[in-house]
Amino acid sequence: MPNNKRKNRGNKNKEVTMTPPNEKDTPIQDYEDDDIEEMQEADLKKLIRTLRSSQKQILELQKSLMDKIENLSHENEILRRNQNETKQLVQQETGIVTEVKNSIDQMKNTIESLTNRMGEAEERISDLEDREQERIQSDQRTEEEIRNLKHIVGNLQDTIKKPNIRVLGVPEGMEREKGLEGLFSEILAENFPGLEKDRDILVQEAHRTPNKHDQKRSSPRHIVIKLSTVKHKEKILKCAREKRQITLRGSPIRLTADFSSETLQARREWRDIAQVLRENNCQPRILYPAKLSFVNEGEIKTFHSKQKLKEFVATRPAPQKMLKDVLHTETKKHGHQYERR
Repeated sequence: MPNNKRKNRGNKNKEVTMTPPNEKDTPIQDYEDDDIEEMQEADLKKLIRTLRSSQKQILELQKSLMDKIENLSHENEILRRNQNETKQLVQQETGIVTEVKNSIDQMKNTIESLTNRMGEAEERISDLEDREQERIQSDQRTEEEIRNLKHIVGNLQDTIKKPNIRVLGVPEGMEREKGLEGLFSEILAENFPGLEKDRDILVQEAHRTPNKHDQKRSSPRHIVIKLSTVKHKEKILKCAREKRQITLRGSPIRLTADFSSETLQARREWRDIAQVLRENNCQPRILYPAKLSFVNEGEIKTFHSKQKLKEFVATRPAPQKMLKDVLHTETKKHGHQYERR
């Protein structure tokens, strides 16, 4: 029996398998109390080491788990804080978005209001422009009517003045002795003896020009002689042009036709051009009431306006070269006058 027991113990000992402490994946066997009593001392030591190693592993695992739990708890806290911060940011952004939306709505309303005002302003501006255009057109019509009326008045004045002769350079007071008609008869006798005896030449009226025409002039006022016919006036002026030097008691005087201020100004505007033509032997003359006449290539040319003269000169090399400077000066002068207006 004792031998059998030993054999059985040997068999049992042979059946016991111990887990090495360094083998982590090997499961630890469960031992019964009877098995532990029958173990040998070496086996017990191995078992103790295995248990200690397992206990150590369990502690390490427990520590690792605690660390992980602590990390997870920390991460969870961070996540919770982040979530709160995110929630606050979302709330702030939602508030900002709301404010931006409100601002956009206000801007839209403002833009719509400004657009409406701009539309109203454009309509008012359009109305003002239309009124301004109407005013400009009205002013242009008025100016045109004024020019036409001035032209009509000038023509009427020229018609009335057509039989008149204007005497320039007679000192004030000489008419006290003989009167203006007597002075004119003296001028005819001194310069044109044949005309002085012509009984058909009758003086209808004689007077000096009003003071208001000569307020800024030191020269004597002009004498206006109104004859009975235009024919007699032209005859006297023709003789004056032929004689050239007209005198009264030895002092030089001038005899000219009597024109309206408008016609006189138009005649003055031909002076520079006539002077250039005279220097080039083109025989210029200023005809009644304000026409320029001169000889070009053996033909007499007459012009009523400077525009017609420019058109003629543009196709004639010789007159173009001759009048280029004076016409250019006249153009610049009229341009400055237009700018001042």
